[in-house]
Amino acid sequence: MIPSQRVILGAGLAVLLLITAASIGLDVKSRSDTAWLNHTVEVLKKISDLRVLIRQAESAARGYEIYRSASFNDEFQSVHAQIAPALADLKRSMRDNPDQVTLLEATEPLVLRRIDIAAEAMRLRTANDGDGIAALNGKAEGRGLMDTVMGNLDRLSSGEERLLNARSQDSRRTGIVLLGIDLAGALVILLLVVMMMRESRRTEVALKSTLLETTAANQQLEAAVAERTVHLVDAHDELRLSVNVLQSTFRSMAEAVLVIDSDGNVLLSNPAAERMLLHRAGMNLRNLRALSDVFHGDGVTPLGSDELPSVRVLRGDEFENLEMIVRPHSGNNVRHLMVSGRPMRDGQGNISGAVLVYHDATASRETERQLHQSQKLDAIGKLTGGVAHDFNNMLTVISGNTETLVASLKEQPELQRTARLIDDAAERCAELIQHLLAFARKQPLQPRDVEINAAIADIAKLLRPTLGEQIQIETALQQGPMTSHIDPSRLTNAVLNMAINARDAMPNGGKLLLETHRVVLDEAYAQANPDVRPGAYVMFAVSDTGTGMPQSVQDKAFEPFFTTKEVGKGSGLGLSMVYGFVKQSGGHIKIYSEEGHGTTIKLYLPPGQGVAEAANSIAPQAEGGAETIFVVEDDNLVRNFVTAQLESLGYKTVSAGDGHAALQMIEAGQAFDLLFTDIVIPGGMSGRELADEIAKRRPGLKVLYTSGYTDNAIVHHGKLDDGVMLLTKPYRRNQLAEMIRRALNGGG
Repeated sequence: MIPSQRVILGAGLAVLLLITAASIGLDVKSRSDTAWLNHTVEVLKKISDLRVLIRQAESAARGYEIYRSASFNDEFQSVHAQIAPALADLKRSMRDNPDQVTLLEATEPLVLRRIDIAAEAMRLRTANDGDGIAALNGKAEGRGLMDTVMGNLDRLSSGEERLLNARSQDSRRTGIVLLGIDLAGALVILLLVVMMMRESRRTEVALKSTLLETTAANQQLEAAVAERTVHLVDAHDELRLSVNVLQSTFRSMAEAVLVIDSDGNVLLSNPAAERMLLHRAGMNLRNLRALSDVFHGDGVTPLGSDELPSVRVLRGDEFENLEMIVRPHSGNNVRHLMVSGRPMRDGQGNISGAVLVYHDATASRETERQLHQSQKLDAIGKLTGGVAHDFNNMLTVISGNTETLVASLKEQPELQRTARLIDDAAERCAELIQHLLAFARKQPLQPRDVEINAAIADIAKLLRPTLGEQIQIETALQQGPMTSHIDPSRLTNAVLNMAINARDAMPNGGKLLLETHRVVLDEAYAQANPDVRPGAYVMFAVSDTGTGMPQSVQDKAFEPFFTTKEVGKGSGLGLSMVYGFVKQSGGHIKIYSEEGHGTTIKLYLPPGQGVAEAANSIAPQAEGGAETIFVVEDDNLVRNFVTAQLESLGYKTVSAGDGHAALQMIEAGQAFDLLFTDIVIPGGMSGRELADEIAKRRPGLKVLYTSGYTDNAIVHHGKLDDGVMLLTKPYRRNQLAEMIRRALNGGG
C-alpha cells in the first residue's frame, strides 16, 4: 500500500471511529428509551389488569347475590386471591415515579376495603342474615369506594400515558439523529471498501496457496471426523440396544415396580404393577391408600400410616421383603405382598423419590397353606394311628373277656344284659377305631380292579332306603369300561358317609348326584395341589343341593372329630375316613362348595386296567387365537392361572373379580370377544345373571361358563339351561383351549 493510501485509510478510520462512538452513545440512549417505553406500556397493562380483577370480583359478588350459585363464589374467591399480589406487583413496577406510588398507596386500602365489603355481603347472603345485609347496604359504603378506586386508577393510567407520550417523542428525535450518523458512517465505510479491494487483489495469490494447504488439512480432518462418527454410531447402537433390553426386562418383570416422587406420585410403572396393584403413572399412593385396608403379615394387625412402604422409603428407610396383607374395599380377593424399597437421592443427597418392588406371594402362601394343611392332617393321622393301635389292643382284651363274661352269666340274666351292653359299647368303639385307622391310612385294604360304574349303580340302590324319599338320587356315569384299583368295601363306606352328610345338608329334601368321569390331572394342577401326582384318574363326584360350606368349614372338613352338627348327632369322622381311604389308595380328594348353592366332593381314584391307556394317550395340540377374553372369577389364584394360560395361547385378556366390577368395565366400553365366567361369583348376581345383563348391552354375546361343580350337578342345581357351554374345574390347558375355541366359534 502506497503512503497516500495509508494516510487516506488512517483518516477514514479516525472519522469512522468518531462516527461509531457517537452512534454507540445514541444507540445506548435509544435502547434506554425503548426499555422505558416498554416498561410504561407494561405498567399501563398492569393497571388495566387490576381494574379488570376488581370488576370481576364485584361482578362475581353481584352474581352470587342474584343466583346464589357456588360457581360465582368460587370465581370471587379466585379473583380475591389475585388482587393483593396484583397491587404489590404494580407498586414495584411504579417505584421510579414517587407521585404515582403515593396515589397507588392511597388507593390500595380502598381496593381491599371494597373487596372485604363484597366478601362480607356474600357471607351474610350464605348465612341468610337479612338484618346484616340491610345494615351493610344502609352504609352505602361500597359504591362510593368503587367510584373512588376507579377514579384513582384512571388518574394512574393518565399519568403513565403522559410519560409514554413524552418518552415516545424523545425516542423519535434520537432515532433521526442516529439515522444521520449511520449514513455518514456508511459513506466512510464505502470509501474504505474501495481502497481495500485493491489491496485484496495482491493478497489473492497468497490466499490460493494457503487454500491448497487448508484443503489438505481439511481432508485429514474429515477422515478423522468420519472415523469418530463410526465410533459414535456404534456407541449409539449399543446404547439403544441396552435401553431396549432394560425396557423389555422392566416390562416383562413378574414383580410390580413403581417409581415415585417425593410426594408419592407414580412417575413410572411396569405392566405387572398395573395388573397386580391397579397402579399406573400419574396416580398418587396416598390417595390409593384409602381404597384398601393394609395389615402386617399376620393379616390381623393393621399397618400404621407411618409404616406404609411408600412412607418409610421416602423417609430414607431401605428394606427387603416387607410382608403385608391388602384387603381391597371393592371386595376383590385379598393379596399377600412382599415389598422392597430403596430411596432415590439427588446430587446434594436429598431424597427426590423412591423405587418400590412388589412381589405377589398370594399363590405361594396359598400353596404353603395347603401344604401345611396336608402336613397337619398327616401329623394328626400318625398320632391317631398310634392311639387307635393301642385302643385296638385294649379293645381286644375287653371284647374277649366280655364275650366270656356273657357266656358265663346265663344263670344271672340281669348281669348278662349288663355284660352285653359292655360288649355292644366295645363293638361301637371298634367301629370308631376303624374310622380313625381309615383317616390315618393304616386300615388293612384289599384293593382290586373295580368297575366303578357298576359299583356306583349298586351303591345307589342301597342309598335309596337309607336317605329317605325326600332325597332324589340320580346318577350320571360316563359310558365305557372304567376301572379303579381300590378296596370296594371301603368305597361303599366312603359313599355312604358322603351321602349321609349330603342328606343332613338338605333337611327339606333335595337332589343327590353320583357321577363318574375319566380325567387327567396335569402338571399345573399338581403344582397348585402339592399332594397330587399328575396323571390319569377315575373321578367319582358326589353333589348335593344343600346349604353348602363356608371356606372356614372346608379348611377343616377332613380333620377327625370336626363336625358342624349338634352334640350327639355326628362323630366328625365321616369325611376324615373318606380322606384317609382316598389317600391310602393313592388318590386325591377335593371339595367345591358355595354357601346356599350346595357341595360337590370329588374323589380322584387311581386307574385300573381300563383307564391306564387313557393316561398314555397323546393330547391334541392346543389351538389358540388372537381374540380378547373377559375372565370373571372371584378366586384370585384361579383367575391368575386362567389369564396366564389364555395369554400363552395368544389371547388377550381382561378380568374382574365379581359381577359388579365386570359391569362397570362393560359400561366403560371394555371390548372383548368372549365372556368366560364362573357360575357362582360374589356381587349379588350369579354368572348366568351377569351374562344376561351383559347380553342386554351387547347383543350376540358369546359365553363360556365354568364351575367347580360337575356339568350335571350345575344343570340339576337349576343354574344353566341345556346346551349352555360349561367347562368344569379342574381343567387342563388343552381342555381350556378347546372349549374357548368352540365358544368363540359359536359352540360348534
